[in-house]
Amino acid sequence: MDIANQMILFANVVDHGSFSATARSLGQSPSAVSKQISHLEDRLGVRLLNRSTRTISLTEAGRPFYARCAEIAAGVSEAESLAVSMGSRPQGTLRIAASVAFAKALLVPALPTFLKAHPDLRIMLDLTDRHVDLAESDHDVAIRFSEQMDDPTVIARKLTDNERLLCASPDYVAAHGQPQSPEDLARHNCLRISTVDDWNLWHFQQADQLLEHKAAGNFEADSADGIYHATLAGLGIARLSSYLVRSDIKCGRLVHLLPGHREDRTEIFAVYSSRRNLSPKVRVFVDYLVAHFRNGKDRDTTDAE
Repeated sequence: MDIANQMILFANVVDHGSFSATARSLGQSPSAVSKQISHLEDRLGVRLLNRSTRTISLTEAGRPFYARCAEIAAGVSEAESLAVSMGSRPQGTLRIAASVAFAKALLVPALPTFLKAHPDLRIMLDLTDRHVDLAESDHDVAIRFSEQMDDPTVIARKLTDNERLLCASPDYVAAHGQPQSPEDLARHNCLRISTVDDWNLWHFQQADQLLEHKAAGNFEADSADGIYHATLAGLGIARLSSYLVRSDIKCGRLVHLLPGHREDRTEIFAVYSSRRNLSPKVRVFVDYLVAHFRNGKDRDTTDAE
């Protein structure tokens, strides 16, 4: 037994008033408890207890040592109780990483109901389209798209399907024309996202043929949100998630391009590091998101599917 456990055992012996009472509380034999206290005294080179056949008492050196050991034992008990309580109900800080556009359009609007149901939780939201390594960071949950799913060690739960639409502003279309086929995109300024290269590979279904276009142009940004605003400004053609552009297409701020060619669909996941000892705060948050999207709570925002 290490010295820390021996110190806690010593405090228990003094509190119980005997080796036998301490042994009964711990499910050990009195001789085993007495032996550990003797080992502690030998380690310290000082006698801590006066022993008789029926009683024990603290020596002069044992009194101040017991006071410190009792503080340590109380601290350990308090820490254990705290950990148990945190394991039984959601509380503390929940650290989430999500892409800028998804967080602004769909995640943040879903948070008030969640936080109202869990008032002991506090959320820290990191808006980033860059890869987040859950093993290296302090994030509890990350929201990822299919193209970002490159870590087989994480646990992923699907939230929703994601449809992407090709679009441009009316001003861009008026100045540069409207592409009639995926091949025409080679003659247009296509906006790129710098954080995930696969997002720049645009796929189209044409009859039984799958066509691919690698976006190229004079502008790129590190988030889909940046690309969205660049598209509104008329900088070029972009492929963006339907939850970002559906309302703009409806009201004429953006033009849906190549509507006869089905754009590719991906999936959006909530990702966390492990099921083992999964904290209640992560469990309730992921369960809430899954139910939220399954029940179509985001439909008014996306108007998709």
